[in-house]
Amino acid sequence: MLDFFTIFSKGGLVLWCFQGVRGPAATAPVNALIRSVLLQERGGNNSFTHEALTLKYKLDNQFELVFVVGFQKILTLTYVDKLIDDVHKEFRDKYRNEFQQKGALGLLNGTFDFKDDFMRLLRDAEESSKVRAPTVMKTFEQSLKSQKTVKCMIETRGEKPKEKVKNKKNKGSKKDGTEAVAAPSKASAGDKQLSVAGDKEELTKDEILQKNREEFFRRHMKAGEKSRSPKPDAQKEKGKKPRVWDLGNSNAKVLDYSNSATNGSAEACPVEEFDPDTALGDKNREPGRLYDLEYESDDEAEEEKVVQNPSKPSVKKGGLGGMFGMLKGLVGSKSLTREDMDPVLEKMKDHLIAKNVAAEIAVQLCESVAKKLEGKVMGTFTTVTSTVKQALQEALVQILQPQRRVDVLRDVMDAQRHRRPYVVTFCGVNGVGKSTNLAKISFWLIENGFSVLIAACDTFRAGAVEQLRTHTRRLNALHPPESHGGRTMVQLYEKGYGKDAAGIAMEAISYARNQGFDVVLVDTAGRMQDNAPLMTALAKLIAVNAPDLVLFVGEALVGNEAVDQLVKFNKALADHSMAQTPRLIDGIVLTKFDTIDDKVGAAISMTYITSKPIVFVGTGQTYCDLRSLNAKAVVAALMKA
Repeated sequence: MLDFFTIFSKGGLVLWCFQGVRGPAATAPVNALIRSVLLQERGGNNSFTHEALTLKYKLDNQFELVFVVGFQKILTLTYVDKLIDDVHKEFRDKYRNEFQQKGALGLLNGTFDFKDDFMRLLRDAEESSKVRAPTVMKTFEQSLKSQKTVKCMIETRGEKPKEKVKNKKNKGSKKDGTEAVAAPSKASAGDKQLSVAGDKEELTKDEILQKNREEFFRRHMKAGEKSRSPKPDAQKEKGKKPRVWDLGNSNAKVLDYSNSATNGSAEACPVEEFDPDTALGDKNREPGRLYDLEYESDDEAEEEKVVQNPSKPSVKKGGLGGMFGMLKGLVGSKSLTREDMDPVLEKMKDHLIAKNVAAEIAVQLCESVAKKLEGKVMGTFTTVTSTVKQALQEALVQILQPQRRVDVLRDVMDAQRHRRPYVVTFCGVNGVGKSTNLAKISFWLIENGFSVLIAACDTFRAGAVEQLRTHTRRLNALHPPESHGGRTMVQLYEKGYGKDAAGIAMEAISYARNQGFDVVLVDTAGRMQDNAPLMTALAKLIAVNAPDLVLFVGEALVGNEAVDQLVKFNKALADHSMAQTPRLIDGIVLTKFDTIDDKVGAAISMTYITSKPIVFVGTGQTYCDLRSLNAKAVVAALMKA
């Protein structure tokens, strides 16, 4: 049974609604469909799930209408697709003249009495699903077993299958062949022995004895020569020699850090000498500002070439017919069909995949664009290619601008008013640049006047704590306490290796609250999305400490792997969390963006699969190489030929 069926315009005006069962109105699920699917350009699939309901929808692009049906997701209603198609056709044909003549005024002032027609179509759809003949089992005569005779199915004891008998015959034939080959060899050996015996009978006993001695000594001499192997002139010395590199340091004491007694205290660490200009990069930048991502592209518009007939039309036959015939193909008098768009969409799909968009998401994007444009009347002097390309660009920009924008500075100031630290947790797979981009974000927060405590919760990877310690020293050198009224702007909280990461994070947050730090950045160990024990530990860390922001760090180099990583990270956090509403990923940090040129498809894949914003973009090796995402710049790079 249906819960509801509603018809509304794309402008949000409800034209007609049917409520099938008593209960809550269809407002909440339909609003969720509009927010999550229609406005976000995710119309590749015509089904949407909201809590206990399944919603199926159909778009009418010619009259800008949306048809939505909702039913319980535990039900399997086979007639829903047929019903929504029949209602779409019936409603459209009944009120076509009103839509065409009055336009928007027809929607506002029109009365749509469609209940009787809908109930008739609903009964027909239900009856059509019942009329289907049930699957009938095969009779014995139709089965393969009936074609076998009784004699071939009888087996007697001691009788072996025919295949085994054949194999035995083959083995026997092989054996006979080997015996036949061996027989002449034995015969030849016997002839040889007889000939030797005949020779021995002709010789005397002393001669035979002497001959046997000579043969005995000859055999032993040959065996001794074979056993003796010639020794090489220069034998290899035992043991390995250490390789000496040209630019290496032969003094091992210089590389010995085993007696270091610093144990993570910032005061005892030696001051590292480095060039601040190298660490900062651009000198002309505005301190504390997060610049937008830029992409240099040619502003030349792609001209659509109209293929004309090479033969010149005669003026006598057609007059101006050739000119008007060409204009007729361009003037907006034709509605788009799926057959017109399929060749263009296929090229667009291949182009997106070549730009590193995940294959599955490229297919869904093209399907969404096709549903959005099917039946829509083309504009004046436009072609199918330009129309599809423009719709795809709009869809991509909409995807990169998600529903909720993450404003870190605003949230930090809000946490300051409540006198508590703002906690950010970084997670991701191995080697994507979590620690490096954590240091960049620390530098950005320090330049905006916030103090940062870095929690070293990667207690597994060798050198993880030392890497954060080096970043802490450099950040303190760039922003010394003297420049901030004697206040230490960044500090590292670490407990060494092999400890519980969730416990270290909890202690770091408590320490930051007591010492008055504004932000706590929690660095976690890299882990693959298929490693269940490590994913359980990450879910425990997030559930116990309840951070304000959970950032997934992913690199821009991946393609299909981006979808797999994000889906499995979110699934693991949901499965291993004990809370009723588990905490999932809130935003994305996209790293190594400077290494991909115009293959920016990973940004589309990550935002499409999670509906979460890309908060930061890493573009280089210095602390200033941190950007905010510019959706139009990314789409321009993506659509570049």
